Amino acid sequence: MFDRLAEIEDKYEDLSVQINDPDVIADQAQWRKLMKEYSDLTPIIKAYREYGRRKDAVAEGLEMLEEKLDEEFRELVKEELAENKARLEELQKEITLLLIPKDPNDEKNVIVEIRGGAGGDEAALFAADLFRMYSRYAERRKWKIEIMNVSESDLGGYKEISFMITGQGAYSRLKYESGVHRVQRIPATESGGRIHTSTVTVAVLPEAEEVDVHIDMNDVRVDVFRASGNGGQCVNTTDSAVRMTHIPTGIVVSCQNEKSQLKNKEQALKVLYARVYERERQAHDAAISADRRSQVGTGDRSERIRTYNFPQGRVTDHRVGLTLHRIDSILDGDLDEIMDTLIMTDRMKKMQAGEDN
Repeated sequence: MFDRLAEIEDKYEDLSVQINDPDVIADQAQWRKLMKEYSDLTPIIKAYREYGRRKDAVAEGLEMLEEKLDEEFRELVKEELAENKARLEELQKEITLLLIPKDPNDEKNVIVEIRGGAGGDEAALFAADLFRMYSRYAERRKWKIEIMNVSESDLGGYKEISFMITGQGAYSRLKYESGVHRVQRIPATESGGRIHTSTVTVAVLPEAEEVDVHIDMNDVRVDVFRASGNGGQCVNTTDSAVRMTHIPTGIVVSCQNEKSQLKNKEQALKVLYARVYERERQAHDAAISADRRSQVGTGDRSERIRTYNFPQGRVTDHRVGLTLHRIDSILDGDLDEIMDTLIMTDRMKKMQAGEDN
C-alpha cells in the first residue's frame, strides 16, 4: 500500500506543477480536468503525509524513552507516544478507505423514478410522501429539483413521478435509494382501522451524457400524443406529450409535464440516456460478480430495502439493520444518518473485499 502511496505522491507533485503552468491554465478544459484530479488526490496525500509525521514522532518517542529522563518528562513522552500510535492506526484505516476507487458517477446529477407498487391508491399516496421526502432532502443540501413526468392517482398521490435532482454529489448519496420501499400504516380509505402494507419502487439513475453511452436516434421511435391530467392551459388541447421507444432495448420513456413538445422531447431524451446507460452499467456490474457481492444493494429494483412502519413510528433499513424511531423527521427529509451508514458500510465491505483478494 505504501509503495502505491509514494507513487501517488509523485503524481500529486507533478500535477501541482502542471496546474500552475501558464500554458495549461490557458487551456481551461485541460486545467479543470487536472484540477479535479489534484483535488481528488489531496485528502489521500494529506493523510499520507500526516502518517509519515506521526511515524517519525513514534520513532523519536521510543528513542527518548531509552534515555535517562526524570519521571514527569518520561510520563509526558509516554502520553505523546500513545497518542501518536493511536492516530497511526486511525490514519491507516482512513488511507485504506481513501484508496478505494470512487464510483465515476458519484458527482453526477440523478434522475429519480418513483412508482406505486402493491397497494393501489395507498401505494400512490406513499409515492407522493417519498417524493416530498426527497424534495425536502434536496432543499437541505441546496440541490435543485425539476419534475420531468407525473401520473397522478384519483386521491392525489402519484402512480408514477420522475424528476431530476441537480447538485454536487447527488448520485453519491442517493444511489442507495434504488429498490422497494415498504409502508405499513392505516390508509385514509380504511374504515376498519386495519394496518395495510403497500410498496413503492424507487429507481435512481445517474444522468448520462452522449459521451457515457451512444444512442443512434435511428433506433428511437418518437410518438407525440395529447397530455392528460392537471397542467393548465395547453394540456389536453395540444399534442405536447412525447413517448420515446428505444427499439434495441425496448425501453419506453414518456414525458408530458411541460406544455412545449420540444421541452418534453428534451426531458424524455435525458431519461432515455439515463436508462440505457444504467442498463449497460448493470450488465457490466453483473459480469463482475465479486464486486457486486461486496456492495450494499444499489440498483436492484426488486430488492426490499426499507420499511416505514407508522404505528410504531419507525423506519428500518434492512440492508444494514438500522432502525430509527423518528419516522416524521425522516419523511421530512432528515436522511443523513441513514445515508451516512449506508455509505460507510459500502466502503467497509469494499475494503474487506480488497483485503480478501
